[in-house]
This record gives sequence, C-alpha cells and structure tokens, in this order.
Amino acid sequence: MTERLYYYSDELQGAAQVLACTPMEEGGYAIELDATLFHPQGGGQPADGGKLGGIPVLRVVQQGDKVLHFTAEPLAAEPVSVQVDGEQRRLHTRWHSAGHLIGWLGETRGWQPVKAHHWPGEGRITFTPGAEPQTLDQDFLQAELARLIAADLPRRQVAVDGLRQVGFGELPTYGCGGTHVPSLAELGAVNITALKVKKGQLIVQYALD
Repeated sequence: MTERLYYYSDELQGAAQVLACTPMEEGGYAIELDATLFHPQGGGQPADGGKLGGIPVLRVVQQGDKVLHFTAEPLAAEPVSVQVDGEQRRLHTRWHSAGHLIGWLGETRGWQPVKAHHWPGEGRITFTPGAEPQTLDQDFLQAELARLIAADLPRRQVAVDGLRQVGFGELPTYGCGGTHVPSLAELGAVNITALKVKKGQLIVQYALD
C-alpha cells in the first residue's frame, strides 16, 4: 500500500523509500514507493509530473492500493528524493477545484453531477436532473463562481470513517482523491464556455484564464 501524502500535504519536495522497481515488457520501469507526493491519473484529474532521484517520471497510475511511477531508468531499492512539477500541479489543482465548485452549484439547482473531466483545456461537468431541477444557466453559474472566488473561501479537509473529504468554507465536503487549492482566490477567473443538453444530461464546459 502506498501512503498518499498529497491527500493532506501541499509539499512538492520530499523523500521516499523505493519498495520495488519492476521492468515493463514495453520498456521502462514501474516504481513503487512507500509514500508519494505524486497524484496519479484518476478522478478526472491528470497525473503529476516531476522526478524521482533526478529521473523524470513519465506517468503515474493507481493500481489497487498502490501508486506506480513509471520511469525510463531503474531505481535501486533505497531512499530516493521526490520532486513534483509545481507549475503543472498548480494548474491541475486549479482545474480540479473549479470543477468542484461547478458541481456544487449544479446541486443547488437540483442537478446531480455524475461525471467530471478536469483536464486543462477540456473542463466539463456532466449532470443528470434530480426530482425537481431548476434552470441552470451560464449567467447564474458565472455570477456565483465570481462571488465564491471573491470570498476566497479556505479549503477544508476532514476524514470521515477513514476517508478524506474536501470542501471550501462552509460549503459541503465531498469524498475526493484529487488536489485542491488552499483557498478559492487561487483559482483566478473561471469562465463558463458552454452548456448543452445531450441524451437528457446537461454538460457544462468551463475554462480558466
């Protein structure tokens, strides 16, 4: 099992113990650490980039309760330095956090978020209607996002039955494995770029400045 340090830490540098270095048939190596600062791809969020012991990390995936870091070169089973790409992490974190806000705003109008894609340049949240959905339009979303960001609500993280939940200020918390900005002002401007209905679902597309 890999301890996921990024759940409760914003640190981008540290150290870890290499537990396994497995050669891959297609080339390269899968590195298992005892603990990691790297966020793997998943939950609608891309994987972090960075380096292990100065060796570039090509991709990061979750496999059961492990997080695997793929490199082109092997690493010995010993302590190794960890360096996460800070600029990339901040970008992914902003897109992910913006998606959370849009999902919550949809819920306030009776729409249930069922799918999220927080990749830079491709942000979208998919909703299904609840029992009594109200109108959810671009003007409402844009105004409410601006209000929440201006309020600069702080991130709030709690553990419920051993599971991490994340929210902002007094907004509801949700179980989530992604990374989130420390406070909402760090999002910058979030723009709703399109709303469309497809097969009974509402898709909200968004972008960041």
